Amino acid sequence: MAGDDVSIHGSWASRWVFILAATGSAVGLGSIWKFPYMTGVYGGGAFVVMFLLFIALLGVPVMVAETLIGRRARLSPANALKALAVHTGHGGKWSWAAFAGMVTALLILSFYSVVGGWSLDYILGVGAGNFQGIDGEKAGGYFAAMVDDPWRMILWHSAFMLLSAGVIARGVVAGLERSLRIMMPLLFVLLLILLGYSLTTGHFMDGVRFMFHLDPSRLMDGLLPAMGHAFFSLSVGIGSILIYGAYMPKQTSITGTVMAVALLDTFVSLLAGLALFPIVFAAGLNAGEGPGLMFVTLPLAFGNVAFGQLIGVVFFVLVAVAAWSSAISLLEPMVAYLVERTRFSRLWVTSALAFGCWFVGLGTVFSFNIWKEAKFFVTDGGAFQLYQWGAAGGLDLFGVIDFFTSRIMLPLGALTFVVFASWVMGRDAVRDELAMRNATLFAVTFFLMRYVAPLGILIVFAAQLFK
Repeated sequence: MAGDDVSIHGSWASRWVFILAATGSAVGLGSIWKFPYMTGVYGGGAFVVMFLLFIALLGVPVMVAETLIGRRARLSPANALKALAVHTGHGGKWSWAAFAGMVTALLILSFYSVVGGWSLDYILGVGAGNFQGIDGEKAGGYFAAMVDDPWRMILWHSAFMLLSAGVIARGVVAGLERSLRIMMPLLFVLLLILLGYSLTTGHFMDGVRFMFHLDPSRLMDGLLPAMGHAFFSLSVGIGSILIYGAYMPKQTSITGTVMAVALLDTFVSLLAGLALFPIVFAAGLNAGEGPGLMFVTLPLAFGNVAFGQLIGVVFFVLVAVAAWSSAISLLEPMVAYLVERTRFSRLWVTSALAFGCWFVGLGTVFSFNIWKEAKFFVTDGGAFQLYQWGAAGGLDLFGVIDFFTSRIMLPLGALTFVVFASWVMGRDAVRDELAMRNATLFAVTFFLMRYVAPLGILIVFAAQLFK
């Protein structure tokens, strides 16, 4: 079975638009925020080396699998797996796995919008000079005051969700393509501005040494974190890349295009580290601060270096754009599915889904303030309780959604797509869709898809589930 030349939703104008779209999906808070702080925590160059290795062995094969499924069927994830499975003589129940992935994307969007809203708040906060000359206690106090105020959080959560829904509602060409043609070049320009500033701090080489000095004794420290982050970095497992593949022109090389996306995503992650660590070092701060790097350590650094107010605004605009480009990719798969299955317009479907995600996101908002005492999966004195108010341990509602999506559903979704492509569709269909002239290169690619990536995903799944 080969899909039509163009999806019923439209098609990208060129290969480069797909690269912009897929890179926009992949380059989000994980590249700008998570990669730098994980590099700081897990040994600098040792973590970077392992990350690059697993991008090649895990991320790229799964991304190839998603893209070829999408382009072959020209449908949303659930309908694509159903149509291709039926064509190959398998049951249509495969669609349920893809449907679960699309629901997972909506759950991720519900809290992603909240965190994206924080970046909007910080654009104004840094621009107003609220971090000029402050100390660590006041930098932490600003963040605490923001998350303690539910109305402030709801305002920015709503603004971010409206921005995301506005792009999706306009369609593939008028919405996604036109916005990504602006957002992605803007993201690279902002990142290069930050990098240029870092060159003037006098600590740029400290950042280079920190990121690329390889201490072999620390390679195992970041093995599993690097494996997990490489897997999640490319935004695979939820159908976003699959639906973008459905809009890819037929003559486009899938493997070459996916490699370009992987290289760009990795390039952005490395540039983010090179841009941010010199600023942290210039302010005399610790690069291994963990998740607090973006919302506490960096604002503190911006408040204590030359031109920090301006550079801080540039940074948080960069974060907001990166989060925005990823957020629209989380909404698109389910929008495409419902447009295919119902008579409702894209505008109505987008509005309904965005409102649902916004509403669920209120749970994340309240997890930081009025519901912060609500804890789930509590082990108190050796006794397990599903829920307890005011427990010392356990997960808040935000933690539950994050755990369920990132540690369970994302790995299972990626496993579904790579197994479906390599085992259900089979070698001949994959060879036809990839159209690779080099037989050896195809054999290596197919081997990675059929054996290496599934095994790696299972290891990531076990490690994320039980750590």
